[in-house]
Amino acid sequence: MNWGTPPWTIDFVPERRALPAEADCVVVGGGFSGLAAAAWLRLVDPERSVVLLEAATIGAGASGRTGGLVLAESASGDLDGAGDVISTYLETLAKLGADGNLELPGVYEIGRERGRRDSPIVWDDSGTLRVIKEVPGGTVDPGKIVSGLARAAQRLGAVLLENTRVEAVEFRAPVVVHTTDGTVRAGKVLLATNAQSAALSAVDECSRAKFTLAVLTEPLSDADLSSLGVSSGKGFYTADLPYLWGRPMPDGSVMFGSGLVDIGGDADLDALDIDQGVAAGLFASLERRVRGLHSALATVKFIRRWGGPIRFGSTWQLFFDHHPRSREMVVLNGLGGDGVSYSVYLGRWAAEVMAGRRDLPEWGKIPANS
Repeated sequence: MNWGTPPWTIDFVPERRALPAEADCVVVGGGFSGLAAAAWLRLVDPERSVVLLEAATIGAGASGRTGGLVLAESASGDLDGAGDVISTYLETLAKLGADGNLELPGVYEIGRERGRRDSPIVWDDSGTLRVIKEVPGGTVDPGKIVSGLARAAQRLGAVLLENTRVEAVEFRAPVVVHTTDGTVRAGKVLLATNAQSAALSAVDECSRAKFTLAVLTEPLSDADLSSLGVSSGKGFYTADLPYLWGRPMPDGSVMFGSGLVDIGGDADLDALDIDQGVAAGLFASLERRVRGLHSALATVKFIRRWGGPIRFGSTWQLFFDHHPRSREMVVLNGLGGDGVSYSVYLGRWAAEVMAGRRDLPEWGKIPANS
């Protein structure tokens, strides 16, 4: 596996602990959602024992490899009953003490039609890209958020276990979770694996996994950042195709993302090498495309290439529902590429469901034939 190196650092390593024989709640997945759920559950219900199982290392999946673009809506739009996602995101991070260099100057929605005449962005990309509107949101350092949530979960008493892959589940009460390190019986289970372990979450037939790509330029001059229209620090994404997203970074470099590699399953992800095959071709295409956007990028050097797994529901919806085979298991999956704020927000919601303090929403149902 070679997924490249993102510009984020996760500086948390959990305390070495043995897998307990039983727990009130088991969380599967050590990304934004799982870590937020584990921490929040211990915060609101400290009498419940919580164990988090991560197949690799904390933040090794989508959460540690995202571009860190914070948005107020999901890929399928605003969700009924979700409320103010960004405000709740801020509150959750504050209560858990997770500082991630969050900045909320807004985000540019850009497109090839209906662009503003006073658009700070004027790029050549299958037509002229201009700002259509500005939406609520901003940017964050995903590595710091992952690290902060993990520290909060451990500080509050959750047991965090890395390199502990779930191999099978017995759907009974209590739920029996078989891992590479042994077996744990759980009163409640949250499956927060997002792009991976789709079969375990019963969403493999109603969703699709992709591997998304990003590149980072060398630091640019203030004059070049201004001419590109990104000196305000605002991220951007296209409202039409071909898709493009990105953000300026604190050191003056600029991130650009686009391109999706089809993934058949977890084995494909494990074998993926960004320097070979389809991924390598898409990276070369993305770099050519970026250099053609504007004269300030014509000869720019790229200092990083990386990618990460994402999952979309077949109609872009996300899944937040009881597992079809067990009322004691909750599935949170399919957040796509817009999960930076939503994943923490929904991880908190999932914790409250597991604590018996909140109901699941109506919009996250897993199709009955899954």
